Amino acid sequence: MEYNIGDKIEMKKQHPCGSKKWEITRIGVDFKFKCLGCEHMICVPREKALKMIRKKIQE
Repeated sequence: MEYNIGDKIEMKKQHPCGSKKWEITRIGVDFKFKCLGCEHMICVPREKALKMIRKKIQE
């Protein structure tokens, strides 16, 4: 699946704040995500990030 900066996605596991919804803020060798529940940001290698994503959320 094709992902773009600004896309909202749902992860397989939830963040400790309770949210499963994230926004993609950077794409490249690493993906950078911002939690939509608590604004926490994480950077994950592309291969792992693609496995973590469940689906793209339609706005």
